[in-house]
Amino acid sequence: MTLAASDTGNLFLSLAALAGLLILQSVIGARDPWAPLNRRFLLGLRAMAMLFAGRALLVLTGWEFFRFFILLGATLIPLSVLLLAEGLLRRHAPQGVKYWVMGGTVVFSVLSFWWSNSIDPPRLIGLLAFQLSGFFIGAWLVLTRDKASLTVAENQTVERLALSLFLLVPFAAADFLMVYLDLPAQISPLGVLFLCWLAVSLGRSQSQHRAPLVSFFAIVLGAGLSGFVIAQMAGMDKDATILTLSVILAAVLVAVLFIEAQTLRTEEQSQTLLRHLAEDRSRDALGFLRGLQVHPLVEGAALIEAPQLSDLDTNVLTHIFKVRPVLRRADPPFTDGAEGDHIIHLFKMFNASHILLADDAPITLVALSMPALATSPRAELELAAVQRMARLMSKAKS
Repeated sequence: MTLAASDTGNLFLSLAALAGLLILQSVIGARDPWAPLNRRFLLGLRAMAMLFAGRALLVLTGWEFFRFFILLGATLIPLSVLLLAEGLLRRHAPQGVKYWVMGGTVVFSVLSFWWSNSIDPPRLIGLLAFQLSGFFIGAWLVLTRDKASLTVAENQTVERLALSLFLLVPFAAADFLMVYLDLPAQISPLGVLFLCWLAVSLGRSQSQHRAPLVSFFAIVLGAGLSGFVIAQMAGMDKDATILTLSVILAAVLVAVLFIEAQTLRTEEQSQTLLRHLAEDRSRDALGFLRGLQVHPLVEGAALIEAPQLSDLDTNVLTHIFKVRPVLRRADPPFTDGAEGDHIIHLFKMFNASHILLADDAPITLVALSMPALATSPRAELELAAVQRMARLMSKAKS
């Protein structure tokens, strides 16, 4: 079967949106799919997934029956928005709002069983108005929320998801009006992928919304320029250019979403030094440091006790580690004088990249070697945390 260009574009965009929704579902499912808020979010994602699966199957088969899934999925979105907004804000919507959403859901769910288009456009106009009202209700609840009653993380989550409405609402409306707007494809999948992008980025420890938005606009700019170059080289008309831009942007967003999800999963499962801090059951500093010796990131860390430092001046060492409890070969606190000589001698003696102060009565050090490529700002912070924990354990014992 040969599909027209617009059908091929719609099929690709629907599959891209479906892929993005499945990626986001996997991220939420890996955290806690049974948490009350996550259940509400997953309901909305599955309603949208049903909609886009119906679109893809309709294009592939031509069977009008699959319009039932498209219509039902679109009908359930306002209810999903209301349930998610109530869960996020920890408050109930006004009773009239609930009656409106429930009534519209019942009416358009019944109408979705009439999957032929013989009662359109009146049904589509009504469904568009119902969907827009659902989005505006959600936006109204967000704007009138009591910020003081929510935590910083909860406010950030609400704002991040509300940002997606800036693309999702106009793009969803464009789907209903594509004939009047003379669009060659349904572009709401791009708004859905933007929603998925913002939702996945919540897994990052960011206090501001700027980082994910800047990244998103950088991707849009790159994909847009690529699409325009291809369109100019191929001499495409307006419809072909819009299709090309949409397909390229959707493909890039799905790829980046997949990479983001994999990165989050890797971070959750990674053997960081923080995990050693959290899971260690040692009762003293020496046991804690011996456990560190078998950690994959710093395997082979050497415990250096006072007898091994007998040829060095203890006062100089004490001064060095008072200034910098975690020494880095690449950034020593002293480069000359007695302190500089002692630092050079320490790193040469133990062939280390980092030396930590574990105790100063008697002086005890830990020398470890981390490849330069494996050293990151996060790893440096974790080493500082390990050093501080070892010192606290030593002081507690004394």
